Amino acid sequence: MPPPLGEHLASPALRSAMLVQQETLWAAREFLRSRGFTELLPPLVGPVTDPGGRGAKALDVDYYGEPYKLMTSAILYKQASLRGFGKLFYIAPNVRVEPPETAGTGRHLVEFHQIDVEMAGADRDTIQEIAAGLLTHVVAHVWRTVPEELTALGRDRADFAALLAGDFGTVTHAGAVERLAELGHAQSPDAEIDWAGEAVLSRQADRPFFINDYPKGSRGFYDREDHERPGVLRNFDLIAHGGYGELVSGSERESDYATIVTRMRESGENPAKYRWYLDLAREGIPASAGFGMGLQRLVRFLTGLDALWQVSAYPKLPGVVAP
Repeated sequence: MPPPLGEHLASPALRSAMLVQQETLWAAREFLRSRGFTELLPPLVGPVTDPGGRGAKALDVDYYGEPYKLMTSAILYKQASLRGFGKLFYIAPNVRVEPPETAGTGRHLVEFHQIDVEMAGADRDTIQEIAAGLLTHVVAHVWRTVPEELTALGRDRADFAALLAGDFGTVTHAGAVERLAELGHAQSPDAEIDWAGEAVLSRQADRPFFINDYPKGSRGFYDREDHERPGVLRNFDLIAHGGYGELVSGSERESDYATIVTRMRESGENPAKYRWYLDLAREGIPASAGFGMGLQRLVRFLTGLDALWQVSAYPKLPGVVAP
């Protein structure tokens, strides 16, 4: 649990983490802008937000008498924005009311930020190259600009050698499930890799790796189904090595209006809630691929600290009321 706020704000570890965060944001913007991406400011409230998963809920807001939501993810707005910006990114604040039991995972906060990226016309291979390049560029920049902060926290540049060389691994979801079974961890083949399983795979690895091809039904309606392999999604996670778990989730996106409506209904969502989004989809949203990279998770991975609250100046843990 975090100490009192004043004590936390005065801690040397937080100061180091905030210096690392500052350089992380600098490097992320430098990398993405150099590749033609435009930074937009994301909305904070809207009539609907990402339906989410794993028990997380959105906070309701009274917006001039209308029931709006605080954004749990800006993904729908990323897709909509492709009508004017073919390559875009946000540094997006998100609010997710996570189940209280996630407070002890070290990987969950109610308030957090994502480096949210979307690219029209991209496929999974292309957007994975962007995600891997972004991570490599950020890590190299931070080691170049504030190495003393990382070494003071006990980090060793050698632990990032494979990452800095651009040497990332890849496994399918089915392969990850099989590997977990070999390691004694029961994982449903029809669901996302659970947090405990993700930690097992992360601790086993010596470099970041992609998990591809999650099963249909395990992710949102906007992740595109592989038409040549029904039931398989053209999506991915990027998992950090060393036990730090998921840094990135991404996918090719569904852009066909009729398919989106069908997928909403299959996932139990009411299409009427998404009227503004579906109106744009009917007019035509470009096919795309994109991802969200958790900023606090990235800073925690860089610094080696134990929990996300240690890399947040004003941490809000699930189930804990805090200023």
